[in-house]
Amino acid sequence: MPRQLPGDIHRFINRSSELGQLNAVLPREDGDGSPVVVSVAVVAGTAGAGKTSLVLHWAHQVRERFPDGQLYVNLRGYDPAQPLSAQEALRGFLSALGVRADSVPREPDAAAALYRSLLADRTMLIVLDNAATVAQVRPLLPGGSKCLTVVTSRSRLSGLAIRDGAHRLTLGTLPEPEAVALLRAVTAGYRAEDDLREIAELAKLCAELPLALRIAGERAASNPHLRLADLIAELRDESALWDALSVGDAEEAEAVRTVFAWSYRALSEPGATLFRQLGVHPGPEFGLAAAGALAALPAIQTRQLLDSLVGAHLLEQTGPDRYQFHDLLRAYAAGLTRQEKPQEEGQAALERVLSWYLCTAEAARVRLAPSEEHVSLPELPETVRPLEFADYDAAMDWAEREQTNLLRTVGAAAAGGQDALAWKLALVLWYMQPPSASMTDWVAVGTTGVEAARRVGDPTAEAELLSCLGMAHHRINAWDESLDCHQRALAIRRGNGDGAGEASSLNLIALIHLRRRRLSDAAAHFEQAATLWQEAGSERWAASALANLAATHYNAGRLEEAAVSAEEALAVQRALGNAGSEGNVLRILSCLHRERGELDEALRLAEEAMNIALVLRDQIYEGYWLLTLGDAQLALGRTADALTSYQRSAELHRRLGNRSREAMAWYGTGEAYRALGRPEEAVHFHRRAAAVHHDLGDSWHEALALAALASATEQSATEPAEAPGAGDAQRAEALRLISAYDDRRAGALRLRLGGWSA
Repeated sequence: MPRQLPGDIHRFINRSSELGQLNAVLPREDGDGSPVVVSVAVVAGTAGAGKTSLVLHWAHQVRERFPDGQLYVNLRGYDPAQPLSAQEALRGFLSALGVRADSVPREPDAAAALYRSLLADRTMLIVLDNAATVAQVRPLLPGGSKCLTVVTSRSRLSGLAIRDGAHRLTLGTLPEPEAVALLRAVTAGYRAEDDLREIAELAKLCAELPLALRIAGERAASNPHLRLADLIAELRDESALWDALSVGDAEEAEAVRTVFAWSYRALSEPGATLFRQLGVHPGPEFGLAAAGALAALPAIQTRQLLDSLVGAHLLEQTGPDRYQFHDLLRAYAAGLTRQEKPQEEGQAALERVLSWYLCTAEAARVRLAPSEEHVSLPELPETVRPLEFADYDAAMDWAEREQTNLLRTVGAAAAGGQDALAWKLALVLWYMQPPSASMTDWVAVGTTGVEAARRVGDPTAEAELLSCLGMAHHRINAWDESLDCHQRALAIRRGNGDGAGEASSLNLIALIHLRRRRLSDAAAHFEQAATLWQEAGSERWAASALANLAATHYNAGRLEEAAVSAEEALAVQRALGNAGSEGNVLRILSCLHRERGELDEALRLAEEAMNIALVLRDQIYEGYWLLTLGDAQLALGRTADALTSYQRSAELHRRLGNRSREAMAWYGTGEAYRALGRPEEAVHFHRRAAAVHHDLGDSWHEALALAALASATEQSATEPAEAPGAGDAQRAEALRLISAYDDRRAGALRLRLGGWSA
């Protein structure tokens, strides 16, 4: 359920009419199938907390109408640094719906299509909070009639009403009685009964805006012995202090500027300094330790100052030692840093907090990826200490929580002229990013890091970041971009005489060739990589290259060569105790023995690999190696066991978001049903597998699925009657898809399909 924000105005303001209008547009069971969108268009400058709290309060009331749950995102449309894009919001929603970050489609249209398909049969409430533009909203609209989308914005977003049929609910400023009630509620118990006319005058000075009213009310409550008339006079005097921020309507802008400046001037000097320094923090939310780094203060003093800002409603506390700005206040704080004080103060604070993030991220990296080389770290002031992590889980928790801030540190460092910090942050973030991290997000970060390393003249760092950037592109199926990055890294490493680095680049280039089924090129690159790693004394990585070479030979149908490489790699990985790598070689050997007809040995090896996956509690290994186990079971005639293995694999890969391997599991399921004499069910699964491989551009696996689909179609009692000649058409398409492949396995498949052999 959406998070309930503190300070919710509905406790003391009656907005029943607006809630009633929201209830009026709830989706009906007899709806016409078009999406229902409610745009809560708040008059410019109205407090985000007010409209958000009202909508979330309503969402809580109607939660039973949406049995499949609710999705909430703050689009930060008016964030002074960087609003959330629709693509970023889609990645968050898809993750919440069970899609792994690295399986989210790279193209925005494809991601939106996947999102709509996942919501098609669900009844959910989607809250899109704080939107600035229609472009932020439209890709997040579900396509079915069962979902309701509520959009909150300070803008009218007329395009949603015109094109998408949105219902508009305009939530204006508070009527005077409600504004007065809010002020009285904030000051209750702190002040003697104030004159009602003076309270009304104070409300008018705040333009009846909830944010301004709450801040003004808090100021009045914290000065109980000062006459309200004197506070009103002070507020009038502040009217010209802040001209940097414009929120639209002139009267409302003036009220917000005035109240912000009024509250800021009331802060102690240390509190005012921290308020300004927080304005340069790269992300919208931050922790106590990051605030301490900005201020160069110990935790106790920093917490006291943060508490004073929370008490003045200049900052919101979101959890234990976690804080965030309202976006208008963040813009105000950043403006003060630029305009009121020398820029050196802000620059020094930014460098301290970026250095703190780098040192803490490196401490997390030591727990999460201990085998990677460390980067040199900057010195921190004595009062600023990086966090330490007791174990893997503690480091991962921090990485998950700080992901947004960490990504933004790289751009902030580059923009601030801190190129050494920028490339080091980018590199450390690559190695310690959590499983939920988006590869698309890191591509932007990696690109910034590469440019920063080039500007400081560090070719070793540039090559390392190019290698990471190539792997990121690989994971989002951007093969051309990945290959370009790895080739650039290879050129730098060869120029530097870095044999181990050259081997790494060659191995990564070979993996792209393997994925594209350019098997001869893949084999040549793997062989070069293995040789260079052996010369560099890196036995472990040389064995990994040999395992990759074995997989390449197997895919090409060169079984003897595959066996030689696999046995050599297995001996090394076992000697080094690399269980995961050992399991991968066992998988390859199981496939080899199965094709040789040595089925009992194939099953034994597959089961041994599975045991490793289960001991490691690694579901990526488990899901993939279940495919090999199912193949061995099916070859032995243990069809029911095979069906169980394939179905478990499909379930795991669906959860992991790996559509390609899920489709491979469907292919196995189809073959198991065909062996059971149930061709109609086989047709269903092979058709699904072919469609997914087609969407992913995987011609080889699409051809395999089509070939199996043709056989199942011809065995089915119903399919031929519905589509005469369908099997021939499917075989013809499979032949077309593999026409460019010249390896032995492709030639054997062509013969099976009735075509020619290379």
